[in-house]
Amino acid sequence: MCDIAEPFASFQADEAVEGEEGWLYLTRRHKGLAVNACAHSLFFCRLLQALRPNGTEEAVPTSLVGSRGLKVGIIGGGHLGKQLAQVLLALGRAPRPSIRISTRRPESLADLQEQGLTCLYDNAQLAAWADVLFLCCLPSHLAAICSTVRTAIRKPCVVYSLVTAVPLPRLKQLLCYNAIVRPQYQCPGQEPTKEWGMKGTITAALQDLAVVQATCPLSSQGKIRVNGKWLVGIFYAALNSSMWQSLPHQKALKLLNDLCFPAHCPICTEQKASCPRFECESFVSKNFACSMTQEETFPWFDLTAAQLRESPFSQLLDKSEFLQKHLALLYQASFGDWPTKQRGLISTKTSLTSAVVEPGVALAHKTSLPTTASNIFSEIPEETADYDSKSS
Repeated sequence: MCDIAEPFASFQADEAVEGEEGWLYLTRRHKGLAVNACAHSLFFCRLLQALRPNGTEEAVPTSLVGSRGLKVGIIGGGHLGKQLAQVLLALGRAPRPSIRISTRRPESLADLQEQGLTCLYDNAQLAAWADVLFLCCLPSHLAAICSTVRTAIRKPCVVYSLVTAVPLPRLKQLLCYNAIVRPQYQCPGQEPTKEWGMKGTITAALQDLAVVQATCPLSSQGKIRVNGKWLVGIFYAALNSSMWQSLPHQKALKLLNDLCFPAHCPICTEQKASCPRFECESFVSKNFACSMTQEETFPWFDLTAAQLRESPFSQLLDKSEFLQKHLALLYQASFGDWPTKQRGLISTKTSLTSAVVEPGVALAHKTSLPTTASNIFSEIPEETADYDSKSS
């Protein structure tokens, strides 16, 4: 059976590498991409869990446990699919019944079945059940899989594609669905970071603070970077989840603010400043925000549009280094309660893939967002943004 992470081998160095040194270089890059993919997937699941009011009460969720826990489906039982399941079990502390894997060879996942996971071969059944559906298949299998699951997927399920070779517009076309998240990884520079835990598993690597910091999506000079619109997409996905639970937008904002800007925040304590707060206009246009009633939910957002074009939140994130630092700290904290001496503050202006920790880093002040957009997403034609409600 082909290695599910095989598409990652298409990332080539800017300079040719040969012999044993070249093999080690590509092996590190392959491992780094898999570590990043699993880390970001876990953070996404925790973010969704945090906006479930009956879920965990932790300020920063370090578990997927809750009375309304996420149901996570994984299509593909190759290397990446298996590693992702192990990470969700071990680090997300997800209940075993909340994770299922669909693969053509369920018998090959005996180790996961021994741990209590359900392994089957029914992609449509899995898609109909899941709150989050991870695609960990080969690009050559994707069209057939999408054809099978297309009619089974229902809102508010988020399809999270780790099939790097297939772009978002094509995924949207194949699935006839717009709640899709797709990280896009880039590997600039000559040498991948050496902090990926080459001899251990991905689960073991992500228990190392240096590795967690190296995967932070807010790095500006990292050796492996996820596109910034991925972070935008997962926040809009969290708001879609809140909408489907009929949470008033003010309640959803409070949950996000409590998560991202906790009391006694070390960043704001250092600067003797008040933490910023998300407002309605952080995610929708000023005109749309003004038209919302107190008890109204956020609209249903087209996640593909959020990742391909400008939005109020993408503009805010680009302009506010203060917000970037808070989200970097949230990302790091969501992987565990690191000792204070180790934790420090993450710099978003230096390489996190070198595990940079700068306890006294200077912070920018809160940046206001231009409010010239007339639609929910700035510069997105109205027919592209999906404002559907449950009744649709």
